[in-house]
Amino acid sequence: QLQASGGGLVQTGGSLRLSCAPSGRTFSRYTIGWFRQAPGKEREFVASIDRTRSNTPYAESVKGRFTIARDNAKNTVYLQMNSLKPEDTAIYYCAVSPNAWATRRVEYDFWGQGTQVTVSS
Repeated sequence: QLQASGGGLVQTGGSLRLSCAPSGRTFSRYTIGWFRQAPGKEREFVASIDRTRSNTPYAESVKGRFTIARDNAKNTVYLQMNSLKPEDTAIYYCAVSPNAWATRRVEYDFWGQGTQVTVSS
């Protein structure tokens, strides 16, 4: 099971760091991606990182503000979110993909429960 954590309520311009960690398995061999889903909207890609950290695509809407990183020794992937905006408000999910460059939802075959991020204006 994947567990996303670190969400919360923050003001515009603030920061949060999300964490994603599995229980009972290791995902050091896989790409880990972050997606988000706002009320009434489709789940969208945010960022991903492959096992070697060589591929780290980002959605255009978060480039320059969000940073994805992984610590394989701790079996954890992080999403540092800075300069948050109200439009970043969503439930954030992490997921596992076997593909090195994975930006599409269909490429992910194991999903965790999300964590709520709310950015107030």
